[in-house]
Amino acid sequence: MNFKLNKKSISNIVFVIAIGVLLYPPSREWFMRQIAFSPSVKEVEKSEKLSSYDWDLKGLNAESINFKELENKVIFVNFWATWCPPCRAEMPMIQKLYADYKDKVAFVFVTNEDWPIVEGFFNKNGYDLPVYNAVSAPPNSFTKTNSIPATYLIDKEGNILISKTGSADWNSKKIRNLLDELVAK
Repeated sequence: MNFKLNKKSISNIVFVIAIGVLLYPPSREWFMRQIAFSPSVKEVEKSEKLSSYDWDLKGLNAESINFKELENKVIFVNFWATWCPPCRAEMPMIQKLYADYKDKVAFVFVTNEDWPIVEGFFNKNGYDLPVYNAVSAPPNSFTKTNSIPATYLIDKEGNILISKTGSADWNSKKIRNLLDELVAK
């Protein structure tokens, strides 16, 4: 069989390979990390105020809490799942942020998965983020989307300065500067 590669055949092969790379989860996550941008920050005057802090959370690798315990703190809330490619893509960036700010900012990672699934994912990737299951309904401010990842950054006064659905670069200089500013207040 005599097979010749013409321009059209080459472009078709490249297209099929590109689709394959995007469908293969590890390469898709890598690609998402490369194009992740820092989320936009709302001015306090334009931000929504957290409607309520009454929210029970069962700690999977942390103490169980009621969200009220975090009132008057800077809070980083992330809804995620191990099976979610955008969630997995942003996790390395979030882990780096958490490593540097865990003593200054309250981090709350919420999933509906069981601990053995999360633990396997964490062990494989070297993560140590505090993970919770929601026991009661979250504040209304967090229920405007069913998409994950959904991340919220809340200042000490309860203003939601960032409300981001989808993968983002949470370890950017912009976010670090904002956290430094919020913690210092």
